Amino acid sequence: MLSESRLHQWRRTHKTVADTGRLGIRLAQRQYLLTCEAASRRRVVVTGYGMITALGENAETTFNRAAQSKSGVAEIQSFDTRGLTCRIGGEVDDSWINAPLAHGGNVSPSRGSMLMQTAAREAESMARLDQVRNRDRVGTILGSHGQNPAVEQLALLHHHGDSETRESDGLSHVPGYDLGQFFRRRPDVATGDLARQLGNRGPCLSIVSACSAGAQAIGEGVRLIREGHSDVVVAGGCDSTINFVGMVGFTLLRVLAERWSTPEAASRPFDRKRCGFVMSEGAGVVVLEEYEHAMARRADVRGEIFGYGASADAHRITDARPDGQGAALAMRTCLEDAAVEAAAIEAISAHATSTVQGDIAECRAIEQVFGSRAPSIPISAPKSMLGHTIAAAGAIELILALMGMERSILLPTINQQSRDKRCALDTVPNEARHQVHRLAISNSFGFGGQNACLCIGLIDA
Repeated sequence: MLSESRLHQWRRTHKTVADTGRLGIRLAQRQYLLTCEAASRRRVVVTGYGMITALGENAETTFNRAAQSKSGVAEIQSFDTRGLTCRIGGEVDDSWINAPLAHGGNVSPSRGSMLMQTAAREAESMARLDQVRNRDRVGTILGSHGQNPAVEQLALLHHHGDSETRESDGLSHVPGYDLGQFFRRRPDVATGDLARQLGNRGPCLSIVSACSAGAQAIGEGVRLIREGHSDVVVAGGCDSTINFVGMVGFTLLRVLAERWSTPEAASRPFDRKRCGFVMSEGAGVVVLEEYEHAMARRADVRGEIFGYGASADAHRITDARPDGQGAALAMRTCLEDAAVEAAAIEAISAHATSTVQGDIAECRAIEQVFGSRAPSIPISAPKSMLGHTIAAAGAIELILALMGMERSILLPTINQQSRDKRCALDTVPNEARHQVHRLAISNSFGFGGQNACLCIGLIDA
């Protein structure tokens, strides 16, 4: 486990080493630059990021606690969990949320939207986005699923629908009925909210692809910039599904963790005793920017998105392909897009939800793509500490991967007690590890077989 003083010591001691890099990675980056030049492709860098999770109110706090092997999972406090076999989750402290309580029309925003706006404020500040005057060239792309209605609201709808006088206008006068839930349920509302808050008038897109939505939002933002439609894109994901309606479906599918010694020990990707994922909430946002545009305004470049790949399992709506072929295709497509050989990848941020089938399928996919190198590549599973933030997961985990490269720290996969022989890879068990690395991929595999992979790395000053 890494203390605060140890983290500081690592950052100071290994700064020179991290700046030096490795010959293989530099060659890979040179190949990427040559590819961009040959294709006249615009480069896309990250100039800001922000997040809010069950581990912390911002990116720095979340990363530091994860590096200390902390867990954000606890008994659910926000609603009555009686009747559910899984009563734990990764809830965000209400006091951490920094967002307006109402938007246009005095309709209160969804919790997911408020989480998104909180994370976006951090990213906006880091990127000094207020310097960008032409907001016509600033796009907004988010992965989001909207907010599930409360059980009480569904009961009111059911009662009104069964009445003899089914008059829609009368529903607005039913005591206790919240008309605002119509807006909060729409997956596009969070994107529109954020565009209004930031004044972004460029392309405004909402991605609805389950657990890969946040990663796909970032990938599609990269494409917008590469193709010249935008100079800057604010991209990421948000989700808040910790409520009875949100959890009951996953409970019936038996994919949530139902056995644990303590809540903190429930999420255990790659462990032989894993029994399902833990629902969580949060948001992650990155500011993507065309490289020359960032240089012209002297923005601080945090990293570069080298590649993006997406695929579909075309299998079952509830299960990943057991052979991992869909996930492997997303990774291969990402590496091809980045013009990077598999041998150049130094770390993997795994999707790794802690389900039996999903973790095995991802391991098989990694073995297919990386061959004999697979067992030696460090693989971190942030969901072991954060739980599963669904549409936000891809964005949050990409940011954590980038922060790890900045600090030369590989985040751990906690709760590793009984190794699953079917997942015989280096999962960075239980404790963070110091290791200089400059090029990584981040996997996001959505429920129903919607896959995404992003390749990110540090660049020379």
